[in-house]
Amino acid sequence: MNKAELIQSVAAAAELKGKEAEALMGAFIDSVSDALKGGDKVALTGFGTFSVGERKARTGRNPQTGAEIKIPASKAPRFSAGKAFKDALK
Repeated sequence: MNKAELIQSVAAAAELKGKEAEALMGAFIDSVSDALKGGDKVALTGFGTFSVGERKARTGRNPQTGAEIKIPASKAPRFSAGKAFKDALK
């Protein structure tokens, strides 16, 4: 399912117009992104938790030349599924 299909599904389930569902999804994505940028976690009980994980700086290798390269520290979004969500997939 891609974003457009998800928007159509949400619109049908919530009995919204397509544009309303698209605005809703956009607002949700923006709100989660803003919270994560601010260092907060977003916990949706029964669904899961969005958080930011820290990656330490490390040394890697260029696969073509074998030369060592330094990979800087970075932050990455993470999602941890909640119990109810995991159980629904069984």
